[in-house]
Amino acid sequence: MAHTADSVNPRDVCIVGVARTPMGGFLGSLSSLPATKLGSLAIAAALKRANVDPSLVQEVVFGNVLSANLGQAPARQAALGAGIPNSVVCTTVNKVCASGMKAVMLAAQSIQLGINDVVVAGGMESMSNTPKYFAEARKGSRFGHDSLVDGMLKDGLWDVYNDCGMGSCAELCAEKYEITREQQMKLMFR
Repeated sequence: MAHTADSVNPRDVCIVGVARTPMGGFLGSLSSLPATKLGSLAIAAALKRANVDPSLVQEVVFGNVLSANLGQAPARQAALGAGIPNSVVCTTVNKVCASGMKAVMLAAQSIQLGINDVVVAGGMESMSNTPKYFAEARKGSRFGHDSLVDGMLKDGLWDVYNDCGMGSCAELCAEKYEITREQQMKLMFR
């Protein structure tokens, strides 16, 4: 089978619209909005700024880490809320802190490979709406004290591999690989 130029050379990818919600504080002014609603608002704004009709979108890839209590298929909920047709394939990605970036990478690959032309990608989160878990409730809590587990900490802010807070991970990595603060700053401002 002969290869065409398109099958050998990846297509160029162009970002045509961007948007984000304001950054809110924990339990602050945006805390009444679930992540899926925040995602819908960002998607709708990005499409509007780019003058792209939602009916032209062929795929949605959206990152979300703290999905408990959002319901099924958070990316689809955000897409539908932004007016994207129900027929569009939607995928929710969970790569913890890199979820939104991984969603953008997957969207770019879809375009590069010629699978799609118009893909929406990004991420959505609302830590304020992350529930606390009562692990023993399903089994029937009977006698004695029971504990609530903070879903935000358990599923978002705790590194299960090193048993420490995610805030410590960068420092541990820098120490292990002997990366100075100056090197980090230089890379950041590149």
